[in-house]
Amino acid sequence: MVDHVKFFRQTSPYINMHRGKTFVIAISGDGVMHGNFPHVIQDIALLHSLGIRIVLVHGTRPQIEQRLAEHDIRPQFQGQTRITDTRAMDCVKEAVGHTRVDIEGLLSMGLANSPMHGARIRVIGGNFITARPVGVRDGIDFHHTGEVRKIDRAGIERQLNDGAMVLLSSLGYSATGEAFNLTFEEVATKTATALSAEKLVFFCGSRGINNSAGELRRMISLPEVENCLSELDDMGLRNLLKAGHLACQGGVPRCHYISYERDGALLNELFTRDGEGTLLLHDGNLIVRSAGIEDIPGLLDIIGPLEETGVLVKRSRELLETEISRFRLVVDAEQVIVACAALYPFADHKSAELACVATHTDYRNRGLASRLLNDIESQAKHQGLEQLFVLTTQTAHWFLEHGFVSADLSALPAERKELYNFQRNSKIFVKQL
Repeated sequence: MVDHVKFFRQTSPYINMHRGKTFVIAISGDGVMHGNFPHVIQDIALLHSLGIRIVLVHGTRPQIEQRLAEHDIRPQFQGQTRITDTRAMDCVKEAVGHTRVDIEGLLSMGLANSPMHGARIRVIGGNFITARPVGVRDGIDFHHTGEVRKIDRAGIERQLNDGAMVLLSSLGYSATGEAFNLTFEEVATKTATALSAEKLVFFCGSRGINNSAGELRRMISLPEVENCLSELDDMGLRNLLKAGHLACQGGVPRCHYISYERDGALLNELFTRDGEGTLLLHDGNLIVRSAGIEDIPGLLDIIGPLEETGVLVKRSRELLETEISRFRLVVDAEQVIVACAALYPFADHKSAELACVATHTDYRNRGLASRLLNDIESQAKHQGLEQLFVLTTQTAHWFLEHGFVSADLSALPAERKELYNFQRNSKIFVKQL
């Protein structure tokens, strides 16, 4: 019982934050065929019940391949783009139709004692996507392969406002009544952009986007995408990352990459502080990096006013020079510092002090301090530390909101206790990693 109470208390801020927002959730045909897909649908249904407006986009590539094989038709591609002649288009329609029916069936389940009991989800589809043909390129006719021309934003919004979930497939229709085969990545991206969606969520075969060492990237900013693409060998992930990049450039604040194989990945990503997969951030001109000596003037500009008001402990330029390697910064495209934080490890205690958390006044309320905290926590975990602690006089509530709990002097390492300033009377907070 206690675990359930704690869970609801921890998730309630996220529930309130997401209610009434529009999420576009996209899953490939491979994801639809995976054994965990019924659980994915149950989690999507839960989001809907919490007041989140859902547009679900599905792909059908393996389903199309299966039907082509059944009809003894050889798949044709130019690069990564399918050539969809008339016979292949018949297979596309079959695959999309069957897949759509299967998804609608799962969303319609309402058996007692099941997660879908009482869900009563209305699923709406239709001709919300206007398409145009790819045409002839380099002498090759792509026939019924198309591109998204326009998303019927008003039509989708009406259905969402009426409490329905919108289900979109990788088919679009032209003004002449022709159907065209589209990619689900493009449909998802263009839909999220047209709706000004709060989030675009891509389900993929891996946990998220990994770096060259095979380690999960928790966060990616837009300037980092090019480097990430160069490290990715998986063509499917490359396409998804490119799609998310376009969505963020089009104004979508957040794009998430999570695994369709991991049960509960969607809920962990959206309702826990640590998340589950990879988050691509819209703030493309802001990146997190380590500080260097050349950053000290800009750092002083950020922390100086807070030192004058007593929010931060005053640090001399000489002290900053010796401690600069402890700092992590958020900088813009011109390398101007807009936020900072420092990490001081105490290896014997397996803990570290989080200090000097500050954001430029022009960049406050944009989640930069939270982003830095996530980065600092990753750094601390990588160093084998188990706990963060912080001393503060005026920002207690912010740390409480980010998972810290109140503690007393006994929670500090012996070395740090000796330096405690009783005259300043800072409050102490700790967070287990």
